Amino acid sequence: MLEQYPNDVKLVFKNFPLERIHKFAKNAAIAVLAANQQGKFWEYHDELFKNYNKLNDAKFDEIAQSLELNMEQFKQDMQNPAIAAIVQRDLKDGVAAGVRGTPSIFVNGRSLKQRSLPGFKQVIDDELAKK
Repeated sequence: MLEQYPNDVKLVFKNFPLERIHKFAKNAAIAVLAANQQGKFWEYHDELFKNYNKLNDAKFDEIAQSLELNMEQFKQDMQNPAIAAIVQRDLKDGVAAGVRGTPSIFVNGRSLKQRSLPGFKQVIDDELAKK
């Protein structure tokens, strides 16, 4: 959709750590934002999901090292209250939007029910027609 609508669509990623289900969900969200500080958000994100069933604090460091992040900066960012606050804000935003699980997809605040390319296109075209 980003390629088909380069001037009209923007991707916004928000964290919604389900700590009741995943013990390390909040730390995973913080870790990906720490990696983002070094320009490696999507690379780190993808590694988290590849290793979803092996997550722990050592795995977060292992992933950071494999991506050749500056480990001193990564560890500082993992402790940065501003990054933790972003995760908390994202969670609060998700609750307010009615998110119950992940992944959840919204287009202009509308929950996307049909998660196919035609489904995305229909909702985006509907929203663009409102302009």
